[in-house]
Amino acid sequence: MAEVVTGEAVVLDLAVARFPARLLAQLIDIAVQFPVLLIVEVILAKTIGQNLNVAAGAAVAVVGYLLVIVGYPVIFETLSRGKTLGKMALGLRVVADDGGPERFRQALIRGLLAAFVEIWLFPINLIGMPAGLITSMASARGKRLGDMLAGTFVIQERVPRTADLAGPLSQVPPPLAEWAQHLELSRLSDTAAATASSYLRRYYQLAEPARTYLGAQIAATVAAQVSPPPLPGTPPEAYLAAVLAVRRQRELARLRGWQTAQPAVPAQAASAPAAAAPAVPAPVVPAARQPADQAQGGAAPPGSPAGQATADGTLPIEPADAIAEQVTADTETPARENFGFATPF
Repeated sequence: MAEVVTGEAVVLDLAVARFPARLLAQLIDIAVQFPVLLIVEVILAKTIGQNLNVAAGAAVAVVGYLLVIVGYPVIFETLSRGKTLGKMALGLRVVADDGGPERFRQALIRGLLAAFVEIWLFPINLIGMPAGLITSMASARGKRLGDMLAGTFVIQERVPRTADLAGPLSQVPPPLAEWAQHLELSRLSDTAAATASSYLRRYYQLAEPARTYLGAQIAATVAAQVSPPPLPGTPPEAYLAAVLAVRRQRELARLRGWQTAQPAVPAQAASAPAAAAPAVPAPVVPAARQPADQAQGGAAPPGSPAGQATADGTLPIEPADAIAEQVTADTETPARENFGFATPF
């Protein structure tokens, strides 16, 4: 993956094309160009070469060479926004360094370097081809010589679809519902969250030893960035599932709150002098509904809905003393089958 910052300061994660895929795409293009080049040269030799001298015939041959060898990639990549027939077959595309579409100037530079330095022109290609191979392997974006001069690189458009999380791994396990209400996730990095998500997506594909080892390592990394610590006896996969589920819920709630809090700007206000921008209120998390006897100071009866999600999908906020009483009282290891996973722990 390559992190690209566009002109609008938008960060994009693009999958850089691997060298074998680029090589196979280039071989497909050569398999198309070479027969066409022979046909063009034969036609030009028969129709024009008989009425021209040696110098004029050589000039016509060079023109035909340029039309096929240079014109083919330049025309295809310009009209299709960075694709030739080989790249279409492999799902590749040439883009600019800022993630934008390839321009004619860039396609022309790449085509000229391929024709006269890297691939076609002998014996210069004996030096240009190894040089392009070295730069492709050394560059983080797999750039060959033409890409370096043109300011482009090749991305992989068709990538394998990411598997969805299994049902029990995509939500807060019921034994952790009350604990998950008070998670502090501001220090959780995107890298740690992505690693935990990748582990949960492959959870049922891993062997038991690898599943246990990786889960403990990733859970320890996430726990160092999240507070409070997990309840005693919580399996790593249940802990990671709860953290990621709460993170998704809060991001969605923040997005909804931002969208609903945008005030309509009147036409007169747009022409008025600049004023302080109105503060966007934070999304309000509704409190949990409590039974009547609990609202009056009594304890919640067994089976009460405390800790369960409300109708809008957010988690209710419980009193701090109730959380403290729960943490101190629940010292036994919860049964792993209560976490709702398909496999026993």
